Amino acid sequence: MKLIGMLDSPYVRRVAITLEALKIPFEHEAVSVFSDFDKFQSINPVVKAPTLICDDGEVIMDSSLILQFAELINSRSLWPRDHAELQHEFRAVSLALAAAEKCVAVYYERNLRPVVAQYEPWIERATGQLLAAFCGLEEVINKHPKNFQSLGHASIAAAVIWRFACTELSDVIRAAQFPALVDLSTRMESHPEYLKFPSVGPGVPKV
Repeated sequence: MKLIGMLDSPYVRRVAITLEALKIPFEHEAVSVFSDFDKFQSINPVVKAPTLICDDGEVIMDSSLILQFAELINSRSLWPRDHAELQHEFRAVSLALAAAEKCVAVYYERNLRPVVAQYEPWIERATGQLLAAFCGLEEVINKHPKNFQSLGHASIAAAVIWRFACTELSDVIRAAQFPALVDLSTRMESHPEYLKFPSVGPGVPKV
């Protein structure tokens, strides 16, 4: 399988790290939906990252569906079997993905829309939503710390999206308000899977 997309996307990085944690073989190709639009379009006309090219050449997208597919065909999973623990993990991942959605919305509004056309009430609304999502994540981590001690779907998604938010919206995120997320990010970013697929740095050109 081949994963298409840039690692400065939290969705692409989430998939790459999770596949690596699952020990599922794949190749990563860093193609930007912006600077490499034509190339990406030739791979997937929808131009959506992450895109996964399956072994038979068929293309699927959406980070959660890609991971569900990968786990099913490889009979491996990072989800807990206990129903109560699974509920906590689903809660955490849903909060992380909500935060990612709103972070991306604010980032696009600020960086892709002309300043004169930016709509401040929308930015404020989305900012409030992303901060609420991170507050929810902070609460879940504190209530269920054992779910975040190893590489699981909740810990991967939360840490990846927190790093993205801190990198791209540093003026919005007040790290001191989220000590559990800071600790999680510090621990997770030291794992080999995270180091293999960094969000910034050499080899990770900006979109």
